[in-house]
Amino acid sequence: MTKRLQDAHALHGPDRPRKGSEGARAGTPVCPHAQTCGACQHVNEPYAAQLARKDARVAELFGGFEDAELRPILGMDDPFRYRNKVVSPYAPGKKLPGAAPGGRAEKGKGSRGDRAREARGRRTAGRARHEILCGMYAAHSHRIVPTDGCLVENEQAKQVILAIRSLMPRFGIEPYREDAHSGFLRHAVVRVGHTSGEMLVTLVTNGREFPGSRAFCRELARRCPGITTVVQNVNERQTNVILGEREQVLYGPGFILDQLCGLSFRISSQSFYQVNAVQTEVLYRQAVELARFSGTERAVDAYCGTGTIGLVAAKHGAAQVVGVDSVASAIRDARENARHNGVENARFVVGDAGAFMREAAAGGEQVDVVLMDPPRAGSSEEFLESLAACAPARAVYISCNPETQARDVRQLERRGYRLRTLQPVDMFPHTDHIETVALLEREGGR
Repeated sequence: MTKRLQDAHALHGPDRPRKGSEGARAGTPVCPHAQTCGACQHVNEPYAAQLARKDARVAELFGGFEDAELRPILGMDDPFRYRNKVVSPYAPGKKLPGAAPGGRAEKGKGSRGDRAREARGRRTAGRARHEILCGMYAAHSHRIVPTDGCLVENEQAKQVILAIRSLMPRFGIEPYREDAHSGFLRHAVVRVGHTSGEMLVTLVTNGREFPGSRAFCRELARRCPGITTVVQNVNERQTNVILGEREQVLYGPGFILDQLCGLSFRISSQSFYQVNAVQTEVLYRQAVELARFSGTERAVDAYCGTGTIGLVAAKHGAAQVVGVDSVASAIRDARENARHNGVENARFVVGDAGAFMREAAAGGEQVDVVLMDPPRAGSSEEFLESLAACAPARAVYISCNPETQARDVRQLERRGYRLRTLQPVDMFPHTDHIETVALLEREGGR
């Protein structure tokens, strides 16, 4: 373990817990589902111990990089209720005594049989055939663990999940039965704006036809006044993937707004947006700080997604930012976010980030800083070669998987870069996941 980490443990270890960890040692709620749910492996452990274990894991992975500064992990002041996105499946449980057949047609495609089933659903509205299960899946299974309360989920979002369950019998909505590919409501996804408090509800259905949807949405919004929009997403495939490709807005504008690092972002049902807004701000501010923008640098935001980190960089010191991503819908959102915030020194293009940098290098275009946030699998060798060919003075590598990040850092060190600083951030308290920001500098500058 590096001296810096040893000093950090002396300061923040069990005798002197990190800020925010006292509550996890005594007097905090205990999760009754910890052994069955599987989502939070360490929720009933002291938070200081969790952070120490993550620091030790980072030291194990990166301790061999010569002269690299390994900073102590940045934890949360309050590591509970941090998830601003809550997802729940709905499935039938035990059959209720005296239950009659009925409920929303499983496909809703308008056939005679479908219409008959819908008529039965209207006649039996208010009477459930089975108990309706919602919550989280048990680890490595599709068995639902009922969780009417959760220590990491946003409380308002959780109330929406429960309100939907209570309204389903009244509106004749049958939960999805996975083995038979029948029933109507598969999942609900609730997203909450951290600063705005606006709530987007996505109802994932096994069919498009949704009779009574306007009345359902009105009643849901009456019970949960924070709801500003409801979207129906249609997924008729037999798949583990939650969202389908078709959707329609049932209520409100179809998106919510939230603020991050002084910028406003538009969040739709399919937008990628970090689930822990508090720590996302910490993460992005660390990345911008490590990039050391002085107002003159041209930056490339690789794997830019909807443009969050690139726009933050453009607003906080970069002279120009070019965001590149292969997903066209993400680039559309990024451009809209730039327009919405009045950011004129950032542009976003659809394409392969590696190819973009190879072309920039071949054309003699200067790139001073590369910001990169690849998926869990890390970067490809081709991308890392392109980065080296582009020869930026600094690369800031954000990762949700320090194992693949360490592999990629070794590749970049063989191409003339050195790891200078590594900053872990606890984006997902009570789990094994660690987010890290690495600063790499090109030896000898340009």
